[in-house]
Amino acid sequence: MIHLSRLNGKPLVINAELIELIERTPDTILTLTTGRKIMVKEDVAEVVEKVKEYLREVRIWTLPPS
Repeated sequence: MIHLSRLNGKPLVINAELIELIERTPDTILTLTTGRKIMVKEDVAEVVEKVKEYLREVRIWTLPPS
């Protein structure tokens, strides 16, 4: 899950694994695999960075013990 903000500043938590597409039009629009579209305050680069960070964390938790 990643923490973002709606355009009005209200916080929003999104399942990063459901993000299919990120567009800048000029606002940032996330299209989820469900077809739902969500506009967020953060720019595209920031959303991408949050998704990468989330994926790094998930991989750490899912690695088998050595």
